[in-house]
Amino acid sequence: MIIVFKTSAPGAGVFLSRLKGWHSAVKYRIIYPMIDKMRPYRPLADILRPAAFNQIIGQPALLATGLEQLVSGSIVLWGPPGTGKTTIARLLGAESDAYFVAISAVFDGVGELRKVFAAAEMRAQDDIQTILFVDEIHRFNKGQQDALLPAVETGTIRLIGATTENPSFSLNAALLSRVQIIVLNALDEAALQQLVSRAEAHYERNLPVTDDARAAVIAYADGDGRYVLNLVERLYEAAGDGVLGTDDVAKVLSQRALNYDKAGDEHYNLISALHKSLRASDCDAALYWLARMMLAGEDPHYILRRLVRFASEDIGLADPHAVGRAIAAGDAYNRLGSPEGDLALAELVIYLSTAPKSNAAYVAWKAALLHARETGAVMPPKHILNAPTKLMKSLDYGKDYQYDHDAADGFSAQNCFPDTVPRTRYYHPKERGFERDIVKRLAYWDRLRLEKSASGEG
Repeated sequence: MIIVFKTSAPGAGVFLSRLKGWHSAVKYRIIYPMIDKMRPYRPLADILRPAAFNQIIGQPALLATGLEQLVSGSIVLWGPPGTGKTTIARLLGAESDAYFVAISAVFDGVGELRKVFAAAEMRAQDDIQTILFVDEIHRFNKGQQDALLPAVETGTIRLIGATTENPSFSLNAALLSRVQIIVLNALDEAALQQLVSRAEAHYERNLPVTDDARAAVIAYADGDGRYVLNLVERLYEAAGDGVLGTDDVAKVLSQRALNYDKAGDEHYNLISALHKSLRASDCDAALYWLARMMLAGEDPHYILRRLVRFASEDIGLADPHAVGRAIAAGDAYNRLGSPEGDLALAELVIYLSTAPKSNAAYVAWKAALLHARETGAVMPPKHILNAPTKLMKSLDYGKDYQYDHDAADGFSAQNCFPDTVPRTRYYHPKERGFERDIVKRLAYWDRLRLEKSASGEG
């Protein structure tokens, strides 16, 4: 026999855990209803929350994984806001025979976890598993994450975490090794349109906006399903019996910042996109990512620091003026501020993206660092050491030093590496931009070095 209980009473789980002890042949399931008729108001996003796993939209990879695999172990749901993490966790709890407990990493700590574990151990005595849903699990510190490990490892609880942050950085390795990461994507246009259609079915009328305004609403949501439903709800209220255009929508809706967290994944994702667009000499894409960051409220000084770094790392001596241009753009921005100074950033992005690229200096520096570590603290050759005292002169400091300016060609060809370290070439300039001239100079000095070494001059 299977008995289904539909209740939101907090003590229901304790009662049912005892019920199985009285009637071992009885199987039961607790369903926590999505609709609570006692509440006078429920947001549209809550009313339209999926009540079954197959109602989830915009996550084809998740549906392809299969419900059985998802309910069999501990998982962490990783994705942007409004992609259904909490809904999925609740549905997974409802689809299993386990007792479902939800906490928030923002408000709850180790003390609350201990209470959850103690109650879970009591249920385990009656063969009842506990599912612990931890919202915003990335906000747990290392100690709090470590507290989860024994309960997860012994099966006292089955963990479902939800996070907007990259688990590789926000969760410790021990916890990561015990969970499956489920990646949720921001909802695409088709998924957002499907949500709007569900809202239209609920209201039993089309969204009261023009086609252009409807497209603007979808763009405004920026992949966030919860937000698009909140927008739709406000538009139905504002329109009454009329139809709103794009200007009307703009008046009704306060401007929404794009999904962005200055300390989170989107911060690093967008600066990475900007950096790699510059490296690819894709001027238009670089301008787009710059605009995305500026619209999201990124600190322009952070962007400028990264652009100085790009100028030295990815352009280098292919254009020796690039670093100076980057610093000058920073000075211009500091003088003008936003929005006038924003143009200085845009011009810098255009300059850097269209400049010749070379990482030869960057590679040379890394190679020199590695070689220096390997060779250790060896002395420079004595002929390039200064000899300000008689003692140092008596030790042959500076002996046989050749002053390059005295050479007819301005090049002495003397060895400047330590006597025990073979000459090594770290810097290999590219045949691009200013480095083409450097290639010629290095080849010229290499030839002179060979000639003077053969003649005994070097």
